[in-house]
Amino acid sequence: MSDVPRTPDPGSAEPASGVSLPPTSIERPSDEVEHPAGSARIPGSRREGYTKLPTGPVGVEPVVVSGPVADDIGRGPDWAPSTDATAVDDTRLAPWALMAAIVALVSSFFVGWGIPIAVVSVIASIMSLRRPVESRAIARWALVLGLCATVYSLGWLVWAGMQFERLG
Repeated sequence: MSDVPRTPDPGSAEPASGVSLPPTSIERPSDEVEHPAGSARIPGSRREGYTKLPTGPVGVEPVVVSGPVADDIGRGPDWAPSTDATAVDDTRLAPWALMAAIVALVSSFFVGWGIPIAVVSVIASIMSLRRPVESRAIARWALVLGLCATVYSLGWLVWAGMQFERLG
């Protein structure tokens, strides 16, 4: 015989170490163990009267309220559908923000005192970006130009402060 270890057959009770084990057998449960009536034999199998899967779609029907109390709700003598035209908000903030940003940018090229107008234009452009009726392109231009005007005005004020220290 060769010294090569042999692999046991999957159906045999003999382990790879060469030690033989007694064959195993499965015993039936004793008489003390009862199978309850009406229970599933296999976990997950259907029981009597169970027709839908637990993950199946659930029907949704609208709830309709009827009766004397439901008929009286909201239908008084003064109730009628509105025929008036709704108020339309025609005020536009983005063009005003853009105009303020342009004025602030032009003034920031010459003096630093245009910073309040630049801050107002930045705030107005942010407010107009949050409104659904505004032109987003105009509001973005107003924001960019207002921020540029703020930076230029701050540059002027910093330069003027440095010049003031030299004189004083």
